[in-house]
Amino acid sequence: MSKARLTTLSRRERDIMDILFRLGRATADEVMRDLSGDPSYSTVRTQLRVLEDKGHVRHLEEGRRFVYMPAVARSAARKFALRHVVDTFFEGSVERVVAALLGGEAVRLSDDELRRIQDLVERAKAEHAKDKHAIKETER
Repeated sequence: MSKARLTTLSRRERDIMDILFRLGRATADEVMRDLSGDPSYSTVRTQLRVLEDKGHVRHLEEGRRFVYMPAVARSAARKFALRHVVDTFFEGSVERVVAALLGGEAVRLSDDELRRIQDLVERAKAEHAKDKHAIKETER
């Protein structure tokens, strides 16, 4: 499925995707049994169909049963969801996300967590410098 088709998910759709990522593949009945509340079978089938239309889920026919599975890797879905949050709540600014996280939450971070974040920033800077160098070389 193309990334362009992916759209945001409702809470229930995220719950269904969590189940599919955990199980790998499942029928509507299996999904229904794992969902909280008391959803009807037809509601779950409808939600799976909507997720398929949105590009998040695909299905195979095994006899008379439809077996559903994620259409995208969990890492791709995670990146899409994060990009949506960054665009929606932080005007697309990664800097604002980090500032928000470190503003109030930094007091809860351990020294090891802060060190790992610093390492990630240093790797990103090194990668950025490498990319800039490669662009300069191709422009020559």
